Amino acid sequence: MLYYHNTTSVKAKQIFGLNPNVFFLGLVSFLTDVSSEMIFTLLPLFLLNVLGVTTTVIGLIEGVADATASLFRILSGWLSDRLGKRKGLTILGYGLSTAVKPLMYIASTWGMVLGVRFCDRMGKGVRTAPRDALVADSVTSGQRGKAFGLHSAMDTFGAMVGIISAAVVVFLWQGGSLELSRATYQQLVLIGIIPAVIALFIFFFIKEPERSPAPQSSIPIGRMRKLTFGLDKRFWIFLGIIFLFTLGNSSDAFLILRAQNLGNPVLTILLMLVLFNFVYASLSTPAGILSDKLGRRRIILLGWLIYTLVYLGFAMASVSWQVWLLFGFYGVYYGLAEGVARAFVADLVPEEKRGTAYGLFHGIVGVTLLPASLIAGYLWQYGWPWQEAAMNPAAPFFFGAIMAFLAMIGFLVLVKE
Repeated sequence: MLYYHNTTSVKAKQIFGLNPNVFFLGLVSFLTDVSSEMIFTLLPLFLLNVLGVTTTVIGLIEGVADATASLFRILSGWLSDRLGKRKGLTILGYGLSTAVKPLMYIASTWGMVLGVRFCDRMGKGVRTAPRDALVADSVTSGQRGKAFGLHSAMDTFGAMVGIISAAVVVFLWQGGSLELSRATYQQLVLIGIIPAVIALFIFFFIKEPERSPAPQSSIPIGRMRKLTFGLDKRFWIFLGIIFLFTLGNSSDAFLILRAQNLGNPVLTILLMLVLFNFVYASLSTPAGILSDKLGRRRIILLGWLIYTLVYLGFAMASVSWQVWLLFGFYGVYYGLAEGVARAFVADLVPEEKRGTAYGLFHGIVGVTLLPASLIAGYLWQYGWPWQEAAMNPAAPFFFGAIMAFLAMIGFLVLVKE
């Protein structure tokens, strides 16, 4: 739906009632996620079934890649504020991820997989904060929930298309086999590279928005203000709560491993992920619009409550069909909380600090994924510390549910709208 909306004296084109930047950035994310989901969704099964590594090593790979790349999230967000430009860094990040994906075709050791995963996540780190700041800069405060909801929806529909495409490839190459083969995975890499390359050309349609001059502060910039980047106390409290939540929110690789652990073949797991992404994408925009009207806090808390129940469900599941239901509700959590949390960050900080704030937000999530994934991998392989060493696939999910519940309490008590 394309129509015109009068802003100041100029009639500016809008798409879905928003600045075109939001739609085109969403289209970039759509195509990139088609690519990434085809190549990386089944990576834990490639590591486990083809390369024969342990769950502890899988946790290490996912955690190190995300945590190390988090430095680039913080740096690129700060740099985009200093330069006053977001688009160039965003392109650089997407380009780096696209350049290293073909190397997965020849990956034969977990060290090589770690290197590719690290570079891919580095690209994500470079692009994420400037991209989110670019979205926030392109809309008014009353449109943030809708804008981030639309972006999340397009991103997630891309993931769904990618997973459906992966399911077709798996069906054609290996049918309903329980384990993933190398030949199947190589086909996924070859096909998955194509949409990532196409995505880079979409940037021709994205314009750097004019930004208001940064207001001159009358408050001296002392040591404390430098240490806190001049950001509001509420933002730092929210960041601490996000750390607590993420500590129990290990890589989604463990959800895939749990699904296989309960007897689901590769093709069925892909279809479960299609369900997850469909629910996630369908709810993202309505949840964002609702947060513009009711407030972000209520929507995030509801999402975290559902997450807690879902992780308890993954811990207690005993038959394969239950995983279908859990993946569906996991999509509800993401649809409610992911885009709204990003909009909430923009509510807490001034415009000239958005790049830095998004860098810190995504950075703390990425850094925390290292201990989170290592803890999950250890608990899966060895169980709780007070138990005799024994495999316990339920333990990481009990731990995640506990952390999410504690984060909910902290958010409810300490952070106001």
